[in-house]
Amino acid sequence: MNSKAITRGTEWLAEGGLRPTRQRVALAALLIGDGHHRHVTAESLFADVCKGGERVSLATVYNTLRAFCDAGLMQEVMVDGARSYFDTNTHDHPHFFWEDEERISDAPADQLEIRRIPDAPPGAEIASVDVVIRLRSRR
Repeated sequence: MNSKAITRGTEWLAEGGLRPTRQRVALAALLIGDGHHRHVTAESLFADVCKGGERVSLATVYNTLRAFCDAGLMQEVMVDGARSYFDTNTHDHPHFFWEDEERISDAPADQLEIRRIPDAPPGAEIASVDVVIRLRSRR
């Protein structure tokens, strides 16, 4: 891992108010070290960190991703209610879910129009609206 990626990762953790532990810095450097947004699963990030020679457990990756989300550094995108993807782009935007490849990517937000959503029930407020557009190859 290069020093620029480590510096970016460390600064990103500071933005979220997170202590820069060895594991957090390694994961942060993988996630944002190149300056581009990424969509990952815990398993794909675990595989990437292991390829880099870092010793970290899958449970630590899950816990760290959850800490990154809680700190506002990432957002979790749920697919099928059981599959979680994590996105370093925290701005509101829709996603494509590529069923054949089991991956997500950003969908063009400027092409999405939501004219109206239902009112929240009494005593509740809408926290967010997630849009996941499922795609599959034409057969």
